[in-house]
Amino acid sequence: MKGLGIIVGLDIGTTKICTVIGEVGANGVLDIIGEGTVSSDGLKGGVVVNLERTTNGIRASIAAAERMAGVQVTSAYINVAGLHLKALTSHGMAAIRRQHEIAREDVDRAIESARAINLDPNLEVLHELPQEYVLDAMEGIRNPVGMKGVRLEVDVHIVAGAQGPLANLRRCAADAGLHVDGLVLQSYASGLAVLEASEREQTMVVADISGATTDVGVFQRGNLARSFVLPLGGDRITDDLVSILKIPREEAERLKRKYGSALPELAESDVSLEITQSGQVATLSPFDLSRIIKPRMAEILDLIRHEVDDCLGPMELVANGVVLTGGGALLRGLPELARERFKLGVRVGVPVGLSGVADAVLSPAHATAVGLIRYGMLNRADPDGYEDATPIIEPVTAGNGAERALAVKPVLRPKLEKVTPTLWDKIRDTFKDFF
Repeated sequence: MKGLGIIVGLDIGTTKICTVIGEVGANGVLDIIGEGTVSSDGLKGGVVVNLERTTNGIRASIAAAERMAGVQVTSAYINVAGLHLKALTSHGMAAIRRQHEIAREDVDRAIESARAINLDPNLEVLHELPQEYVLDAMEGIRNPVGMKGVRLEVDVHIVAGAQGPLANLRRCAADAGLHVDGLVLQSYASGLAVLEASEREQTMVVADISGATTDVGVFQRGNLARSFVLPLGGDRITDDLVSILKIPREEAERLKRKYGSALPELAESDVSLEITQSGQVATLSPFDLSRIIKPRMAEILDLIRHEVDDCLGPMELVANGVVLTGGGALLRGLPELARERFKLGVRVGVPVGLSGVADAVLSPAHATAVGLIRYGMLNRADPDGYEDATPIIEPVTAGNGAERALAVKPVLRPKLEKVTPTLWDKIRDTFKDFF
């Protein structure tokens, strides 16, 4: 792989804006060279509601990352979140002429067949992700080109977003002096950052718990197979504390982060907290604080389980494990509570396979930004326009001796151009399917 140079991931969230600058060398190792995080108050529910505040936050975040890296940022990959996102998986099929090997054009026809769905005209497609192929009922085929058969099938996971929110994101980036290299689904980016090599051969659920939403992606053998967005995140817990304890929001957020726990029995037992309620000073134990937190956190986990059960079947039967990431994953006791609710192995995911100043981003809160760089690595690996690739990740020795540096080698799939067929094309394709 040639050196891919500087790639920037810009995570624009409801509570924070985070910029991570990476440099990719010829060995495929990602060196982190810059990071900048600032608070965000221009978004609501993952969607821009104040252009000026969001733009100013982007500028501040980029400036901080530039100071650390010593480079100027001109473009970035940006995450997309929010309830305006729609995701579906569509089935496509192509007939293959007898005694003929499957060609790239046949694969394209199967994918095009899956794309032939009616979407709301106000939606913009972000990702079209082919899953594994089925050839004459034989499943688990990753690349059918060169094989023989008569019926090629494929499921394609399609993710789209409302044009308005996407346009506002692009506007904020442009006003901050940035070119948008690509818009990427948040759960997709997070999965690229936190899934370890062994997990990429399994079925894993990645749940990114941010301030306003929880973005969930189900990865099957390295492919994003299902995705959905839940309207609950860490901010809802803060809202509960404000409502029940009658305290200012800033104080509620501080108590949650410092003393909160998803399981009351894991809360600190030797601490007494002082809070101000209506001008009066009152005392509160971390145990009682966590009794308020647990029901809301359990609700979020149960919603994740419900969505997975609904689209794939019982979660504990179809998934091999769960990775929790995002700022909300830092809550004490969350992995233990998730294991109770999911009946699966659960871990907190941080970005893996990094070199450089990796310690600056080894947090669940940085998963999306680092994953955006990973996505950029895959897309830049071929300048002719390949996208939505499944990476092969291999351990290598980094230049600075980093023990867990990884090289990313892309398995590329071509972008499909939307070409209007001529009458002769339609006639030819019709007869091709039957011979």
